[in-house]
Formats: sequence, C-alpha cells, structure tokens
Amino acid sequence: MTIRIQRINYEKRKTILIIDDNDDLLFILSDSLKDNYETICISDSTTVFKTLQEHDVDLVISDVMMPEIDGFKICELIKSNFELSHIPVLLLTAKNTLQSKIEGLDAGADVYIEKPFSMDFLLAQINSLLKNREKVKTHFAQSPTALITSIAYTKTDETFLAELEMHINDNITNPNLDVVLLAKCMNMSRTNLYRKINSISSLSPAEMINITRLKKAIELLSNRSVRINEVAYTVGYNSLTQLGRNFQKHFKMSPSEFVKKQIEFANRA
Repeated sequence: MTIRIQRINYEKRKTILIIDDNDDLLFILSDSLKDNYETICISDSTTVFKTLQEHDVDLVISDVMMPEIDGFKICELIKSNFELSHIPVLLLTAKNTLQSKIEGLDAGADVYIEKPFSMDFLLAQINSLLKNREKVKTHFAQSPTALITSIAYTKTDETFLAELEMHINDNITNPNLDVVLLAKCMNMSRTNLYRKINSISSLSPAEMINITRLKKAIELLSNRSVRINEVAYTVGYNSLTQLGRNFQKHFKMSPSEFVKKQIEFANRA
C-alpha cells in the first residue's frame, strides 16, 4: 500500500482520494492536483473504505482496471454506502467501449474519462463537478422554496434527507431540538450524523434544523394560515424576533416583507 498526503496548511482545501495500482500515475495525478487540492493516494484498492472512514474526502478519482477491486465495484460500493454515497466519483479507464461507459454509469460514476486524457481536461472536470455541487448546496440554503432532496445526488442520499426532514418536522415545535435528539431519531451517532449532513449540504445539524424551521415558516406564511407572530412558535422559535433575525439572514428579507411580496404576486396573477 502507498499513501502520500499533500497537505496545504494555509487554507482548507477540498480533499481528493486517488486510487490506482500504478505508482507513477499516482504521483503524476497527485503532483498535478496538489496546488489546488489536498490529495490522498492509495495503490491498494482493498484499503479504499478504511481510508474513506479515516479521512473526510470530497471526491474520489479511481482507475477502472485494478487487480483486487476494480473501479466499477469501488464506485458501486461508495454510491450504495449510507455514509459515503454523497461523494462524487470520477473514473479513469483505458476501456473506450460503449459497454464500459454504460457499466460506469450503472455503477453511479459522476464522470467517466478515457485514457489517455489531458490533465487540463481532468482538472476542468474536477473543478466543474465540485463547483456545481457547491452551487446546489448554496441554492438550497438560500432559496425559500428549494426542497431538501434537491441536494441529493443518489437515491441513498435522497432517502437519508427525506428521513432527516421528517424527524425535524415531527419535532419542529420543540425549541430544544438539537443534534443529540436528532441523532437519536436517526439512530446514528452524533459524529456520523454531523459528518453526513455536513458532507451533503455543507451545513451543521443545527444549521439544517434552523433552515428546515425557516422553510416551514415560509410554507405557513405562503398559505397565510397562521399570523406572523404565531409562526415563530409554530416552527419552534422562542420569539418573533428570533424568527425575524434568522429569516433576514437567510432570505435577505423579513417575514413581513415576504408576506407583502406574496400578496403583490397574488394580486398580479
């Protein structure tokens, strides 16, 4: 097994796990990526899941043809694993047949690149993949109407997020709802719950609870079924001021301004 870690101390970078049984290619890829990313390299594919458990990885690059566990199987196992399914996987392969491309897509690969490839093209694919994920996360956090499942990239993530939202909504009137209670509801440890939520959404469990409260407030305000001063308590805030402060922070408007815009929109329709 070969593990080399390029550490960038002055700024937190995204971490990329590179898997290839060719040490020369591992070095080339790591050297090409080290200016922009922290890299972890392994040549023994049987150690992939141990490495993923020990490190917070943002993206996996894997060769397809390896002797122990091939890239297709690695991708399939990552995408079906509850704790790892959010991690994007980029496959590198010398196979250029249509069947191999279909196999890669069936395994859940996010990007499939044939060898030989341009390093500039690889870097562009990595950058695009990670940036698009960040845009989706930001849209969910800042948009009043974006659904929690919109940040899911796999069925496993979608199931997790739907269950998470259900438990938050079941306890939404409780102002003391926190990561401890949520972890108990999800039957997970606090550490694993934090890691999973943060990896999918870039949010902490507390932030996810807060955003879910705000989106429920949006729903109530849109239906105008509850007066503004009652909405705060209905979604678990201790006061209207607390609701207003959080609402303004995330949506750049107050609850009353939101209601006014809703009325204006309805009148124009």
